[in-house]
Amino acid sequence: MTKIRDDWDYTEYKDQQTWPRYTGIPTFMRAPYSEALDELDIALVGVPFDGGVTNRPGARHGPREIRNQSSLMRRTSQETGISPFSLCRIADIGDAWPQRPFHLEESLAEIANFFAKVHAAGVLPVSAGGDHSVTLPIFRAIAKDRPVGMIHFDAHCDTGDDYLGSKFHHGAPFRRAVEEGLLDPKRTIQIGIRGGVNDAKIWQFSHDSGMRVIYMEEFLEIGVKGAIAEARRVVGDGPTYLSFDVDGLDPVFAPGTGTPEIGGFSTAEALAMLRGLRGLNYVGGDVVEVAPCFDPGYVTALAGSQIMFEILCLVAEAHAGRRD
Repeated sequence: MTKIRDDWDYTEYKDQQTWPRYTGIPTFMRAPYSEALDELDIALVGVPFDGGVTNRPGARHGPREIRNQSSLMRRTSQETGISPFSLCRIADIGDAWPQRPFHLEESLAEIANFFAKVHAAGVLPVSAGGDHSVTLPIFRAIAKDRPVGMIHFDAHCDTGDDYLGSKFHHGAPFRRAVEEGLLDPKRTIQIGIRGGVNDAKIWQFSHDSGMRVIYMEEFLEIGVKGAIAEARRVVGDGPTYLSFDVDGLDPVFAPGTGTPEIGGFSTAEALAMLRGLRGLNYVGGDVVEVAPCFDPGYVTALAGSQIMFEILCLVAEAHAGRRD
C-alpha cells in the first residue's frame, strides 16, 4: 500500500501519537481509527446523544471536543507508570450515534445494539458521552449476562424516576439499570452527591436498594483516601464499571456541563481517586455530560479528556492482568 507520508526524518514519527499535537485528524488520545473489532482489546467510543437531558442541552457535542482536547494526552501516565497503548490493542472506533435521535427509547436501543457488537467481539468499551442516559444502553450490552458493580462519580445519584412523562432521562439511568438486572446496587458506590432538590427523597432508591452514597459532606470528612478505601470495599473483585459525570467536579473546574452544582471536588482530587482505584476488575467505563457550548476555554473538555485517559489506564491494566 502506497502511503502519502512515509518519508520521516525521525523514526519516532512512524507512531501517530508522537506527532506534534496540532497535527492529524482528531481521535481519542490520537489513537488510530479502526472499526476492525477483531483486532482490538479496547474500543474508544463517542456517544453523541443528549436526548435525555432535563435542562441544558449540548452534551451531544462532547465527544467531538473531547477528541480535540485529548490530543494533549500522552502515551504514559507519569504518576502511575501505566502505558495503556503498550498493554492493549486500542483504537477509536467512531461514534455510537442513533439514526432516530428524536425517538428517545429507540435511540437508546440503537446505542445498545452498537455496544452489543463491541461486547460480542470481546472488546471492552471506554466511552465519552453524551448525557448520562447513555450509560444505560451500554449496560444493556455489556451486563446482559450478569450484573456489574459500579464506581460512580457525580453530583447526582441518577436514580430518579419518571420526569415529564419519561422514565428514561439522565437523572434515572441507574434506577432503570437495577430494575433491569444490569447493575448490582450492593456493589455500587456513588461519590460527590450534593446540591438542592425539589423532592427530599429523590435519591431514596439508591439507599433502599443498597447503594453506598458518599455525599459531599462525608467526602470532605473522609477525604480522597477514605473514598478510595470505601470504593474498593464496596465493589470487591467482581466485574466493575466506572462512570464519571463531569458535574461531579466543582464548576470552577468543569463549567461546561448541563447540571452544574457548586461545592464539588477538584480535578486534583478526582485524579487522585481514579489513580487510587487500580487493580479492580474493570469491564469498561465512561465520562459524560461535557457540554462544549457552556465551556469557556474548553477547560471541561480538557478535564474530560484527562479523566477518560485515566479510565483507559485502569481498564487497560485490568484487561492485561486478566490476559496474563
